[in-house]
Amino acid sequence: MSNNSALAPQVKTGTSKSSKTVFHFAAGLCSGLTSSILLQPADLLKTRVQQSGHGTTPPSNPQKHPLLSTPHPLIMACLNALRQTVAQANTQAALASSTSKSSSALPKLSNTANLATGAIARVAAGFVMMPVTVLKVRYESDYYAYRSLVGAGRDIVRTEGFRGLFAGFGATAARDAPYAGLYVLFYEQLKRRLATLSTESNNDGLQGAASSSSPSINFVSGASAAGLATAITNPFDAVKTRLQLMPAKYGNMVRATRLMIHEDGMRSLFGGLGLRMARKAFSSALAWTVYEELILRAEKRWAANHEMRL
Repeated sequence: MSNNSALAPQVKTGTSKSSKTVFHFAAGLCSGLTSSILLQPADLLKTRVQQSGHGTTPPSNPQKHPLLSTPHPLIMACLNALRQTVAQANTQAALASSTSKSSSALPKLSNTANLATGAIARVAAGFVMMPVTVLKVRYESDYYAYRSLVGAGRDIVRTEGFRGLFAGFGATAARDAPYAGLYVLFYEQLKRRLATLSTESNNDGLQGAASSSSPSINFVSGASAAGLATAITNPFDAVKTRLQLMPAKYGNMVRATRLMIHEDGMRSLFGGLGLRMARKAFSSALAWTVYEELILRAEKRWAANHEMRL
């Protein structure tokens, strides 16, 4: 993949914005499902590790099956819309994007813009997907003996009302906003640095290195960014899991944090860190690599079709 190909997304085509939004959603769905299907076992283990080990052990449910849920397509569609809007509003960013070396199919933004757009897109998608997330956490946990998702949903609404389907949203937003913002920031920074190193290697005589490096650059950048962002935000994830499992006991983020530290010590805030880092690193690397490749190929085809019509 040549450096010129990285510029293809910046070419204006005759494809409507609505069509591109649908394609970004579809590409996000494809990449998100791929990573979720492969890594669902690790997600289930992480949920089990983060639940409290104190008190009476409830009956386990041997009939549980993996629930695959991912807000990835919503995140990608929302993130693309935000990034395109920011890039178009900032003429300097647009100029830099058209002249700099990059392995990305996405607009090149400032660090602040990357942080903000990532955080906003993830929280918005998380709110829409919150009921599914609550069902997923409860279904995967052995604190409940739910035999079906419909039964789980009915029980939550009956005992906690509709607000029960949004249990832990505050903690989720507190985790997702910094995680997604830091992830996009780290991801773009790492891609720029690795792309620069790849270009320098190509200039030193390693012909073809840069043209074949985009997928590997995106994969390594995605894995590294996810690992760093996960390590920083894991306490929020641990608190979120407890709130979604036992909202009556833990109440809110502050109370949950205090109880967790009192009952299980500081280590409870980092429960499941290893599993979450491994899952997030591979999941994000795979999802973003697939997503960027799909978008890059689509943008090149749209630009070629537009040139043919002209």
